[in-house]
Amino acid sequence: MKPAVLVDDAFIFQEETHLTALKTSLFFAGDGFTVYDSKGQLVFRVDSYGPDGRDKSELVLMDASGRCLLTVRRKRPSLHQRWEGFLGERVEGQKPMFSVRRSSIIGRSSVTVEVYGGGEEYQIEGSFGQRCCTITEVATKQQVAEIRRKVDASSNVVLGKDVFSLCVKPGFDAAFAMGLVLVLDQINGDYEDDDLVVDDSSGTEVLGPHAGDPISNMPS
Repeated sequence: MKPAVLVDDAFIFQEETHLTALKTSLFFAGDGFTVYDSKGQLVFRVDSYGPDGRDKSELVLMDASGRCLLTVRRKRPSLHQRWEGFLGERVEGQKPMFSVRRSSIIGRSSVTVEVYGGGEEYQIEGSFGQRCCTITEVATKQQVAEIRRKVDASSNVVLGKDVFSLCVKPGFDAAFAMGLVLVLDQINGDYEDDDLVVDDSSGTEVLGPHAGDPISNMPS
């Protein structure tokens, strides 16, 4: 894959990289995620400035030293649920680098990522709630990152959903990938009582316990 620097080229790796994300308690300000590499070294951590643990206005992705890499915030108001990403710590008047929008229409529900300036577009399919989804570049149809359940190497046991793997392909910015994880986590939190899986082959929606809910109430 051709390297495409978006957030920080320090997080573009030459080999496929598997990161472990740990979702921490959201009851206290400043909690969110910690992310480690295969050697157990801290790579990213997440801070928040929202009024409470449920509906955060902004999420800040930092590196291990606490340097702010990326800020994501929900855009209000918007017709579809939309989030925007800003380089570094967002300041008033700053233009976003990318946007993430959730769209639900009859027969299809998806999350689309648009990168401003570069023209790239990505599609996210699967179920983040089940920690099983892929991020694909639309133009090339190439998978650039994957979120999946974490398996304990010693016992071969699948761990709980608060610990999961983020697999990043060579040449793709891991900081950007983690920024998308933050947005997906917030979208999933809004619709945590439902479960929607988009079947990659047919676009068929497979619903969980609230199959009778209107399409507008389904997660993407």
